[in-house]
Amino acid sequence: MNSELDDRSYTFSNKISRVILLSMEEVLGKNGLNAVLHTARLPHYIDSYPPADFEPGMTFEESGRLFEAMEGMFGQRAGRRLARQSGHICFRFGIEGFGAVIGFMDFMLRILPITLRARIGLEVLAEILNRYSDQRVTLKEDGATYFLEITRCGICWGRYASEPVCFLIIGIVEEILYWVSRGRRFDVGEVACIAKNDPMCIVQVQKVPIS
Repeated sequence: MNSELDDRSYTFSNKISRVILLSMEEVLGKNGLNAVLHTARLPHYIDSYPPADFEPGMTFEESGRLFEAMEGMFGQRAGRRLARQSGHICFRFGIEGFGAVIGFMDFMLRILPITLRARIGLEVLAEILNRYSDQRVTLKEDGATYFLEITRCGICWGRYASEPVCFLIIGIVEEILYWVSRGRRFDVGEVACIAKNDPMCIVQVQKVPIS
C-alpha cells in the first residue's frame, strides 16, 4: 500500500515526462502508446506530449496509472518487459535532455575504475530525479552492493502488487551502467517496492559486472 497518497500532486518535470512518453512510443509504437493512454484515462497526452522544460508535468498519480495500464493491456510479464525496455530508451533520450551533466560525466569516466564509474552514474541519476521531479532518491552501499533507496516513487504510485513493479527504473539503471562502464552488464533488481507495502522502493546493483 502506498502510504504517501494525499491531496498534493507530486510530479515529474515536463522534460522527464516527455522522455518517458517518447521512450514508450518507441517501444510500443504510436498506436500502442495511444491505446495505453486511453486505457489509463490519460487522453490529454495523445499527440500532446509535455514541452521540454522543467515546469511540473505528469503527476505521480498519472504515471502510476500509465504503467498499470500497460501491464493490464499486455499482461504482467510482457508489460514489465516493455517498461524495462522503455527505461533503456529513457536514458538515451535523457543524454540529449541533460547534456551538460552527461558531458561532464563522459570526461571524468575515461580515467576512473569501473566500480567508481558505476557509483558516479547512480549518483547522477539520483541527482537528476531529486532535482527535476518530486521523487526522493538516496544512494547507499555496502561492500559488494549499491542500493538506490526511493522513498517517494512516481512509477508505482497508487499501485498495489505482490511483487516489485518499478521496471522503468530498473531499465534506466541498467542502461546508465552499461554506458558508464563502456558496455559491461551489471546485476540489477528491485528488492523492495512501495506497491507491495514496503516502506520504500530499493533497486539493488552488484558492484562487480557480470559480463
